[in-house]
Amino acid sequence: MSMYGRDPWGGPLEIHANDSATDDDRSRNLQDLDRAALSRSLDETQQSWLLGPTEQKKKRYVDLGCIIVSRKVFKWTVGSVLAAAVLVGLIVLIVKTVPRHRRPNPPPDNYTLALHKALMFFNAQRSGKLPKHNNVSWRGNSCMRDGKSDDATIFKDLVGGYYDAGDAIKFNFPQSFALTMLSWSVIEYSAKYEAAGELNHVKDIIKWGTDYLLKTFNSSADTIDRVVAQVGSGVTADGSTTPNDHYCWMRPEDIDYDRPVFECHSCSDLAAEMAAALASASIVFKDNKAYSQKLVHGARTLFKFSRDQRGRYSAGGTEAAIFYNSTNYYDEFVWGATWLYYATGNSSYLQLATTPGIAKHAGAFWGGKYYGVMSWDSKLPGAQVLLSRLRLFLSPGYPYEEILSTFHNQTSIVMCSYLPLFTSFNFTKGGLIQLNYGAPQPLQYVANAAFLAALFSDYLAAADAPGWYCGPNFYSVDVLRNFAESQIDYILGKNPRKMSYVVGFGNHYPKHVHHRGASIPKNKVRYNCKGGWKWRDSKKPNPNILVGAMVAGPDVHDGFHDVRTNYNYTEPTLAGNAGLVAALVALSGERSTRIDKNTIFSAVPPMFPTPPPPPAPWKP
Repeated sequence: MSMYGRDPWGGPLEIHANDSATDDDRSRNLQDLDRAALSRSLDETQQSWLLGPTEQKKKRYVDLGCIIVSRKVFKWTVGSVLAAAVLVGLIVLIVKTVPRHRRPNPPPDNYTLALHKALMFFNAQRSGKLPKHNNVSWRGNSCMRDGKSDDATIFKDLVGGYYDAGDAIKFNFPQSFALTMLSWSVIEYSAKYEAAGELNHVKDIIKWGTDYLLKTFNSSADTIDRVVAQVGSGVTADGSTTPNDHYCWMRPEDIDYDRPVFECHSCSDLAAEMAAALASASIVFKDNKAYSQKLVHGARTLFKFSRDQRGRYSAGGTEAAIFYNSTNYYDEFVWGATWLYYATGNSSYLQLATTPGIAKHAGAFWGGKYYGVMSWDSKLPGAQVLLSRLRLFLSPGYPYEEILSTFHNQTSIVMCSYLPLFTSFNFTKGGLIQLNYGAPQPLQYVANAAFLAALFSDYLAAADAPGWYCGPNFYSVDVLRNFAESQIDYILGKNPRKMSYVVGFGNHYPKHVHHRGASIPKNKVRYNCKGGWKWRDSKKPNPNILVGAMVAGPDVHDGFHDVRTNYNYTEPTLAGNAGLVAALVALSGERSTRIDKNTIFSAVPPMFPTPPPPPAPWKP
């Protein structure tokens, strides 16, 4: 028996009766199939089909990507890191909240204390319209008509600059030297100025001077035919009663007489010194690019003028011959050219500075009574130290090595001459070196020598040289530094009179300084030319303290007369104080703070030129 039905896919569906089975048969067949299935093993996937999802067993390891670690170790590591972080946070919190007991900074040394005061002298010497931060209460605007009051000069704006000493004359020759010394000290010891909190102050002092120097010649031109040498007059010979800066005893603020302007048309020494001042200052202000370039341009113009128009600025019976007579201009050629080389990197200046003929005329090889004595007149000792620096740190080699080696050896000889062991110079019983052989006003020369000695010792130390030779004997750099310290200590009061020759430093210092502004009270009374004479001749101490002024100094017997009318003992000068400032900063602060080896070489190109390209291949 069969039955037919319709297949949904289009064909007949045939069902045979004999294919049907009872429920018991089907159940039996299914049990047989189950037993067959269980008799063979199933893989994990198949089991999951049959049994459904099951709870997975926890893994014992953690895969960190680059490494697999035990889960237990991982938990301990994470826990330890978190605990450590919490502990560190607590420690930091406690440290920040607990009051701190810092060890106080050590008190400043005497050299640093004296440096603060020595710089203030320049504030008291300013001419023109004073800045608000001048910090000298008894000074005010003065000589605001300089230039305009002289019909003969083409320079009508000569306001500014510095008064030279106890009078109101502005001498460009010693003023330029003072500015060069200050700039040199900043270039070498800017870190020490910074540590003392005086870097901005000393740079302000330098800029006040260089701004004025730029007014004293046509600084925008490439070629000039004159410079200003002096503003004001001091001649009182032949019983002249014409009011001037020496005949009158007046506060600069009260000056009402006309002040002449002295121009110079052939003055190699003056122009080269002015060039040195501007060139060295351009390195100090190298971060002020526009101003630095202005100073460099002025220095180039001045130096060209000094070479083109030969002559001494003090020749011909000028006033300069009386007060600041220049004996030679070849030392200024070496000095100015060296500074221009450092400021510009132009090798033509180095070639000139190292020309043996110029060095010979400057006195580099023949010695002499005052050989090694640096001053506003003689720059050779400083120039030789500067050129020794070039050899020590850059070692330029040929064609400069021979002359630089000579300068280096001459510098070593000068340093030997400063030592008491040698007989080049005498010393007073109190220990002051007599660089001017017992002549008056010795301290300005002593301060310059102390600076050169301290600086050269720092050069040697920076070059890892433990010392230098004096003949067959070797001396440590400490010997040079000890000499510098002994001389500055004498100036600061370690002398037979126990007197500090820097006004305002210590308890015992000169009270009758030869200085017009300091000796006349600021009491709203205007004293005329002769009216101030009573203050000049008074036996009373100065009513105004000229802080930081280094006076002329003691005599050959360590004696000193604190008398206002005796300028050989009690008058300070710009040039003298500049040397003092340089020596003080060199000796101040920590011995570990060394010189700045590189700033002075900022504009200097590599000393060895690029080698030429190889020759072309040989062809037959």
